[in-house]
Amino acid sequence: MTSDAIASAFAQYVTESPTAFHAAAVARDQLVAAGFTELSEFDAWPTEAGAYVVVRDGAVIAWRLPQGATATTPFRILGAHTDSPTFRVKPNPVVRTLGWEQLNVEVYGGALLSTWFDRDLQIAGRVVDADGSVRLVSTGPVARIPNLAIHLDRGVNDGKEIDRQRHTIPVVGVGGDDGGSDVLAWLRARVGDAVSWDLFLADTQAPARIGIEREFLASGRMDNLTSVHAGLRGIVDAPADGDHVPVFAAFDHEEVGSATPSGAGGPFLEDVLGRVQEGLGATRSEAARAFRASWLLSSDAGHLVHPNQPEKHDPTNRPRPGGGPLLKISANQRYMTEAKGEAVFAAACATAGVPFQPFVNVNTIPGGSTIGPIAATRLGIPTIDIGVGLLSMHSVRELVHVDDLAALHGAVAAFLAG
Repeated sequence: MTSDAIASAFAQYVTESPTAFHAAAVARDQLVAAGFTELSEFDAWPTEAGAYVVVRDGAVIAWRLPQGATATTPFRILGAHTDSPTFRVKPNPVVRTLGWEQLNVEVYGGALLSTWFDRDLQIAGRVVDADGSVRLVSTGPVARIPNLAIHLDRGVNDGKEIDRQRHTIPVVGVGGDDGGSDVLAWLRARVGDAVSWDLFLADTQAPARIGIEREFLASGRMDNLTSVHAGLRGIVDAPADGDHVPVFAAFDHEEVGSATPSGAGGPFLEDVLGRVQEGLGATRSEAARAFRASWLLSSDAGHLVHPNQPEKHDPTNRPRPGGGPLLKISANQRYMTEAKGEAVFAAACATAGVPFQPFVNVNTIPGGSTIGPIAATRLGIPTIDIGVGLLSMHSVRELVHVDDLAALHGAVAAFLAG
């Protein structure tokens, strides 16, 4: 696929994925359409060769089991995460203030809060009915976190402290103590017979190509749906007859620490790999041998050099837009890449015919981390940390070079193909 085609397909995926639950469900649907068989964790799994997918909440794992796989066949795993910084709707969410109907929310993850003001926001997530069935919902634009006019805060451009409780409650209607619209009744009318829900806010502005050559894509949730989409396309195109098992694993809750049943710190991937190995008749020793011969490519968005604040970046490793995906390296193991892993990724990029760029943090700023160290610690599988470079990470709207997006797709596909 061309850069334009990949950017277009990715933009559609983001639009259809306002929450992690949607991102996992859309990925599953695309995989099933591509010939993968959806499995339930409550059922026995087939042991014959084939392509399979399983969803746990906001996480999704898919794999291709080749004909002739044995108990010691290694895995090649692309790891990513489906969640992005946002706001979660609290219980008893109705807030009525001086004629305004508002929605009580809680900050989820490390959101760049100032960018969420004055945006057209939707409410989206999953709802659970009385019979236990789960449905995904989204409302379209209904909410807005309003800025205070500069006339009432003359010093706002000199720096403003955002109170995460008082300043981030969105407006959703007209109401107040004397009545008016009722956001809870309105919401219940749209979620039907739901008895409980996990609902979040999401920006509704569509992704857009910008730049004088339209070389950039501006969009929400690129951290880390860029990697999820690359892994999704990579597993669809992965060979069905290789000498390893290609795996696509997209976890939830990375932005809040990954320590959940559907996060990278939980047992989901270990459960899936264990059941695959059990189907191959692996002993504990054989399973351990397969893990040590495996590779995990942890793909999560990274930082391009900011043109207005280059001092925030390392002086000799300065990733540029269009220069290819980032190979993340950290002496303090915030990223897991070491020399052997660098060679593996370099080979994948060479096969794909794409460049890559080393990324390290400047010594005075620790930077973020990824699922890489978490999954590597849990599984003991050698791990490499990579990702596409962005500007404005954790903003409500991030920026990527479309050639970098395409290069990430090529590198991931080559890695999964082995």
